[in-house]
Amino acid sequence: MRVFRGFHHPGIAPACALTIGNFDGVHLGHQILFSEVVSRAYKHEGTSVVITFDPHPLQVVRPDFGIKLISNEQQKEELIEMAGIDVLVIIPFSKEFAATPAETFVDEILVKTIGVEHLVIGYDYAMGRGREGNIDFLKAQGKEKGFPVTVVEPFYVDDMLASSTKVRALITDGKMRYVKKLLGRYYQIRGEVKRGKQRGGPLVGFPTANLAISPEDLCPKHGVYVTQVIYDGKCYGGVLNIGYNPTFGGDQLVAETHIFDFNQDIYGKPIKINLLRFLRGERKFSGPEELSAQIRKDAEEARQVLAEAQKEIVLSCEERYNR
Repeated sequence: MRVFRGFHHPGIAPACALTIGNFDGVHLGHQILFSEVVSRAYKHEGTSVVITFDPHPLQVVRPDFGIKLISNEQQKEELIEMAGIDVLVIIPFSKEFAATPAETFVDEILVKTIGVEHLVIGYDYAMGRGREGNIDFLKAQGKEKGFPVTVVEPFYVDDMLASSTKVRALITDGKMRYVKKLLGRYYQIRGEVKRGKQRGGPLVGFPTANLAISPEDLCPKHGVYVTQVIYDGKCYGGVLNIGYNPTFGGDQLVAETHIFDFNQDIYGKPIKINLLRFLRGERKFSGPEELSAQIRKDAEEARQVLAEAQKEIVLSCEERYNR
């Protein structure tokens, strides 16, 4: 996938099919949009294009809203590439850009710069100053300027609307099984392993890999989770605690992961952590011994959950190949 940042690049035609949006989280609703774009481009031997923005527009026009992102820019790029998109255009979003009239955006960016031949948009999409570029506007623009517009309807899973707002709410509530249904994958946090207080191994008997959580990041419900930890191309089971470590009077929000069957020095190394299931809320224990006993129980339960998840994968593969 080719990635362009900004406005100044050659036209992307021939037969460019594209969609536009923030695509935070790249949930199943977004993936359906991408699939439609790829299909339209393939039929006309053309190019599939996604336009997105950085930073998130709400961070610029409504900083008081305090939007928390499901995925960072790197994750979003990876997920869009996995959807089979040919070209990703990332437009820097500013207050000046937010004031751009919708028709100017269509003329200068979609038509002249990119060369749109088919536009695919979600059912609730609107662009331009004051969101004036709604679906009716875009259909009229397409009719006038020679590109058809396809509107993708809302997508539901178990009566849940696949939307970034819904996914954020589920993550905040720790409902990771439902999150997976809307994302089509486990929710993931990532970062470099930081050197912590060095209490996990010596005091508690369970060494941890620590990630600092930025105030701008979407933080899941505080507590203990079953995890898959991805490091150096390999996947390990584990248990994660997100919170302030009240047993030791902590005052900094951290994510501490005990990785099963793992004994490597990974300080300063990047890891990815998939959150499979919420086990319990964060608690203050009387001391290291009580905390250690509880972590041992958490680890036993986590291993059972991981075994069940692996069994599901095996059964799914068997069903696929026995059809």
